[in-house]
Amino acid sequence: MRTLLRGGRVIDPATGFDGTADVLVVDGVVTALGEGLPAEPGDTEIDVSGLVVGPGFIDLHSHVHTIAGQRLQAMDGVTTALDLEAGLMPIERAYAEAAAAGRPLHYGFSASWGSARAQVLAGIEPDATIDSGLAVLGNPAWQRSSSPTELAAWLSLVEGELAAGALGVGVLLGYAPLTDPGEFLALARLAKAAGAPTYTHVRELVEVDPATPADGSEEIAIVAAETGAAMHHCHVNSTSGHHIDRVLAALESGRSAGSRVTVEAYPYGAGSTGIGAAFLSPERLKMKGLSPSSVIMLESGERIADEGRLLQVRAEEPGAPCILEFLDESNPRDLALLNQALAFPDAIVASDALPVYWKNGTSESTEWPLPPGGATHPRTAGTYAKTLRLMVRESKAWTWVEAFRRCSYLPARVLDEVAPAARAKGRLGVGADADIVVLDPDSVTDAATYFDPTRPSVGVRHLFVSGVPVVTEGNLRTDAFPGKPLRGEPR
Repeated sequence: MRTLLRGGRVIDPATGFDGTADVLVVDGVVTALGEGLPAEPGDTEIDVSGLVVGPGFIDLHSHVHTIAGQRLQAMDGVTTALDLEAGLMPIERAYAEAAAAGRPLHYGFSASWGSARAQVLAGIEPDATIDSGLAVLGNPAWQRSSSPTELAAWLSLVEGELAAGALGVGVLLGYAPLTDPGEFLALARLAKAAGAPTYTHVRELVEVDPATPADGSEEIAIVAAETGAAMHHCHVNSTSGHHIDRVLAALESGRSAGSRVTVEAYPYGAGSTGIGAAFLSPERLKMKGLSPSSVIMLESGERIADEGRLLQVRAEEPGAPCILEFLDESNPRDLALLNQALAFPDAIVASDALPVYWKNGTSESTEWPLPPGGATHPRTAGTYAKTLRLMVRESKAWTWVEAFRRCSYLPARVLDEVAPAARAKGRLGVGADADIVVLDPDSVTDAATYFDPTRPSVGVRHLFVSGVPVVTEGNLRTDAFPGKPLRGEPR
């Protein structure tokens, strides 16, 4: 199959190229770039003049393991959606089930630190689903420190998942924040030996909990320096909150000293997780300067009234998804902090996207447009378009080359060592994978809100995954399932 994109403004963040060119795609690979490329009989020619053409966005932090969720992300310009912060276990089952169901976008998973610990410390068998993973978050049985025997057992499970093709190790340290720091160090040593990254939701900051065993953001830089492991700091905006200045300074200091720490952020002042998460206890909310009313139940829309109601819902359904407001986007100071996280040098854009939940209990739909009433966080549908609106269109803080570097090129480079197939992604040159987004630079914007979270983004005119059109003229192709697994090399 041959497709010729004519006359677009082509952006290649790998080389810094920004100019008018044609792009020829043959059998899922970019085979030529230049002005006036010749067509052959049977070529599909698409006029993209006036539009921006670049490598599709690579989301390192997506929990949408459904067709419905991936379609929302496709309309946001994403071509590869990876669950690396939490991961799934067993990894072979996760990949097999995704392949059997079909995916519009490329997909992949890390080894799940939380699931491995829950299996060893609490006897909970993982089933490679996000819903069971959310349900485990509030279970205190896996949140304690391990004995030497237990530590060796779950490290062995993680090692086996890496050998089976996991894309590194997802570490939900913030959900077990009182664990022995020596365990995190041991995990980093294992990751370094395997040549695999870690992706960490860090534990509490010292400003939030002076009794924390280690300051979350300082810990990751110190452990990276001590072990030489490649360590990714997930959603620095949500874990840092009002302390983003100090956190970013500490991370920059560590990176300047040689720590291999990468950073991600998303453009929202509220996060989402399971209501049973350790950091949503009444005591820990107070430490953050928040209250139960900062928590909104995702499926019902209920704003938690008081501490008693918070304790009730945490006990009754600890896996129920909720939203936590940590910054007020209507407050100029808070908005400046949010933009500061995005603007941090080499910060990667990642969504932390969640599945869409309907009141009938399902999180999957093959209908398009999606059925009404679906609940999720607006970042599922709007992270990338909102970032482009804020950082390119409105503030002009980023050029288009920089935007594609943050959304496509840098995330792919996090994966180069563990998954050599990633080396053909995040770039738009000859030989690159034909994962391509074509967008309208004047109109691209998010449409999803906290009250209408499944409205697709606007301005993505075309999206190709392995050269197969998933979005055409702004319309989703419901017959397109070209997504392929991205897997780590056996460690």
